[in-house]
Amino acid sequence: MPLSKYHELAPGLTICRALTGLWQIADLERDGTKVNPHEATKAMKAYVDAGFTTFDMADHYGSAEEITGVYRQTFGGKSTQFFTKWVPSPDRITQGQVRKAVETALTRMQSAQIDLMQFHAWQYAHPSWVDCLYWLQELKKEGLIKHLGLTNFDTAHLSIVVNSGIEVVSNQVCYSLLDQRAAGEMTELCLKHGVKLLAFGTVAGGFLSEKWLNKPEPILNESLTWSQMKYKRFIDAAGGWTSFQNLLQTLHQIALKHQVGIATVASHYIMTRPAVGGVIIGARLGKSEHITDNEQLFSLQLDSTDEQLIKEALQKLQTIPGDCGDEYRKPPFLTASGDLSHHVESFPAPYPTVQGSDGRTKALSGTIWEDIAGFSRAVRKGNRILVSGTTATHGSKAMGGSDPGAQAHFILDKIEGAIQSLGGRLEDVVRTRIFIRNVDQWEPISRAHGKRFAGIQPANTMVRADLIGDEYLVEIEAEAVVEK
Repeated sequence: MPLSKYHELAPGLTICRALTGLWQIADLERDGTKVNPHEATKAMKAYVDAGFTTFDMADHYGSAEEITGVYRQTFGGKSTQFFTKWVPSPDRITQGQVRKAVETALTRMQSAQIDLMQFHAWQYAHPSWVDCLYWLQELKKEGLIKHLGLTNFDTAHLSIVVNSGIEVVSNQVCYSLLDQRAAGEMTELCLKHGVKLLAFGTVAGGFLSEKWLNKPEPILNESLTWSQMKYKRFIDAAGGWTSFQNLLQTLHQIALKHQVGIATVASHYIMTRPAVGGVIIGARLGKSEHITDNEQLFSLQLDSTDEQLIKEALQKLQTIPGDCGDEYRKPPFLTASGDLSHHVESFPAPYPTVQGSDGRTKALSGTIWEDIAGFSRAVRKGNRILVSGTTATHGSKAMGGSDPGAQAHFILDKIEGAIQSLGGRLEDVVRTRIFIRNVDQWEPISRAHGKRFAGIQPANTMVRADLIGDEYLVEIEAEAVVEK
């Protein structure tokens, strides 16, 4: 049975399952050349007329939001869906900055409401990402945002979000035949909570096409496009050019059988995975349209033999390390430049610090209990950092709801933030102590600890305790030694 072209992403929001990505506008404008908005909107209209009604952009995709505004003014927007993203700096953000970011996007897009605002956080150790999401949710209630989504969130932090009552409908992540990180725990969590995945990178910057079949390995330098530099790093991480060519040969065999292109097979496969609401395919508006090829995504029907061939080819690839979005947060940085130099300048300390007595330095989170009970979030003296018992508290909110694993991950974020503020890293932790309310919840808490401390493996103790605050299921403290 042919795949439906449209899908209800959320109540009142039906989208085309092949979204048109506008990130290449930024690529076209890298040399300072501005894309002609009127020519670009004509190209967008051709997509809409063909039934590809959903467009995805971001605040940093060059003039994409402004071009969308010209489109709306010229052609209206009743039959279209325009998604954007907000990617703030990794510093502390105020409520006013959140409102300004949304209002700026609305002005650029010439709209009274954003269909889907997707939020990206550079680091989880800095607590500002939580504030941003709660404030975005307030703007959603106000009517400036129709639906709220995430982009590049990993499984642990998507779990924190959904279990803390933040209403998100989607998570946009890299998901392709080269990158199967989203196929496991991320998919399970999305299916459990009704969150849809919006997959980008399904054609790996054009590498998943006949153009690269049986071709020599390209040199990773500025001769490649921005997207190609990025996805060449994914190819290297997945096993290298020889392994990639084996995958291309398999896809070519299937493509010939169905009389479609390799890119169509690659994107269709991801589109049909569980929890996937749509795939995002880039368009160089006015330069290179793929409307006819995109139509084939919905007529193609892979059979069991095709699926098995693809499965066997995937088993020969190496797994991309980490979880979704890790390529933007930790080495190896699978970005165009191989680091974050073209994204952010620096990462500020998550918590303020003050000099105390006897040469000690204190990290303070600002909670009223630090003054009432006379303690610090963490203290450093010499090369030792001691982190107080920490619960899943953020301001007046208890994060993670009734999910013990989500609470544990949020606690470990706070611990990591405190250690970073005092000049250390999570890798410097030599001991943790875990106190749990319910003994039958030891396993998800242990698994959260195991994920964050894999390869570090500090000394650890876990005990059952009567914790203060009925909403808290776990409390953790830590000690770190920073080598000079």
